Amino acid sequence: MSQYRSPQIHQGLIDRMPQATGHDVGHWLARLHDGPGLLRFSERVGWLRDAHSLPHRYAAAVVHEADLRRRAIRV
Repeated sequence: MSQYRSPQIHQGLIDRMPQATGHDVGHWLARLHDGPGLLRFSERVGWLRDAHSLPHRYAAAVVHEADLRRRAIRV
């Protein structure tokens, strides 16, 4: 389950992602999509951290953003 963060904190992480990681959120969403297909939030965060050396908060923001976008498509 995703850890609660305010929408403002989440958006701040997304906005700072290119400066902090060298890639925009689209790049990280594509890595997550092409990854091993893990289901649990914590597993996907851990995979991004371990496989791509993404800092934990940014990895969690990417996974949360992927979940938000997936929910938006379903509605």
